[in-house]
Amino acid sequence: MKLRGCGTALVTPFKQDGSIDETALRGLVAWQIESGIDFLVPCGTTGETPTLTHDEWLRVVDTTIEVAAGRVPIMAGATSNNTREAVAKAKEISARPGVDFVLTATPYYNKPTQEHFKAIAEASEKPLMLYNIAGRTGANIETPTLLRLAEIPNIIAVKEASGNIAQIAEVCATVPDHFLVFSGDDAVTLAVIGLGGAGIVSVCSNEIPAEMARMARAALANKWDTAREIFRKYMPLMQANFIESNPGPVKATLAMMGRIEEVYRLPLVPMKKDTRAKLEKVVSELGLLAQQTAEAR
Repeated sequence: MKLRGCGTALVTPFKQDGSIDETALRGLVAWQIESGIDFLVPCGTTGETPTLTHDEWLRVVDTTIEVAAGRVPIMAGATSNNTREAVAKAKEISARPGVDFVLTATPYYNKPTQEHFKAIAEASEKPLMLYNIAGRTGANIETPTLLRLAEIPNIIAVKEASGNIAQIAEVCATVPDHFLVFSGDDAVTLAVIGLGGAGIVSVCSNEIPAEMARMARAALANKWDTAREIFRKYMPLMQANFIESNPGPVKATLAMMGRIEEVYRLPLVPMKKDTRAKLEKVVSELGLLAQQTAEAR
């Protein structure tokens, strides 16, 4: 399956008792696909995966696969700062029928060597996307390291959320033609595509899948006026999604839209009143609450 465009880093809906809300998850996945999203990423960090048990991790991925029914590619998250565990997770999830790609993030704290990713790639039956997010993990995949990793046949892409546009530009300019660079930050999607990137693994598309997919497709088709128009409209939401720690605001927005219950697992907690008010103002001004009211009718 071709990997291109906008993929949603799915939230994991929970019930009030803290268990997985499978009904809400099914509804969210179905809506994403009906809205034209290009691929789905269950059990990334936006899915609060560090708080999921092993069985819950598999259940979320399997539910996503079942609802998608082959209509879009599925990229399952498999991350650990214990290489042995990361290898085991990648091996298990990549063998799952319906999983097309595996996403693995840079481990936190122990600043991994190239060998960590190589071991995961060798264990995975499916192509691997690396996730570089130094602000969360404390470890940056430097460009020379990424270029060496790009030579490993099973490592086919990187989700770049380093926050360093100069580094992303260098990556786009130097990786092999077959290697794909995706933005990991909604706000710089157009910049990354303009530099030669293949799309975005998005948080914002949880809330506005049709609009984010259209924006990415327009940019990839060199329809920059259309892409910029969508970007300018939804930039406030992209910013508001990180007014507190992700996925707090995006889950709050989805709850305002009536798509999930606003339930988190520690260490995440509900949003503060002042930041929630700012988020709700943005969401309301974009008409997303009106959309919920219309759909409820």
